Amino acid sequence: PFGGWAFRYGPGPVAGDKFDMGEILDTGIMVVGRRTWELFSGLFSTRTDDFSVKLNTMPKAVVSRTLDNADGWTNSALLKGDLATEVKALRETRDVYITGSTSVVEELQAHDLVDQYRLILFPTSVGQGQRLIPTGNLELTGCERLGPAVRLTYDRVQP
Repeated sequence: PFGGWAFRYGPGPVAGDKFDMGEILDTGIMVVGRRTWELFSGLFSTRTDDFSVKLNTMPKAVVSRTLDNADGWTNSALLKGDLATEVKALRETRDVYITGSTSVVEELQAHDLVDQYRLILFPTSVGQGQRLIPTGNLELTGCERLGPAVRLTYDRVQP
């Protein structure tokens, strides 16, 4: 019910590598929930700009209880087994990148597996909704204006 608002600012604020993922797009893996995967596969699979090519090329692990396969977007595979266990194993060899997928983020938060948040904020208020970022143990390490939006970076502080 709260989705789609970012697109009212036009394609600029949501195009390209707005989260400044850089090298992670070349060496990391995207872990993404089914709904975000379906949305992104529809948006990026046919685009040919540099960011889309990198997103299409990078491996993607899809978390889903309902999909039988992840053939709808190149280099995608269903994540088998326990999410936290699988992500711990992936983190041993590469960076793990999660976009959207609130339920995935919440599960990984519960297992202390989120090291950094990169948020794009728009001047939009919805009045209600789901809290994404836990309080405590986070330090604001970056703030950059991106047209009508702002990118905030929070790093987890080790106790």
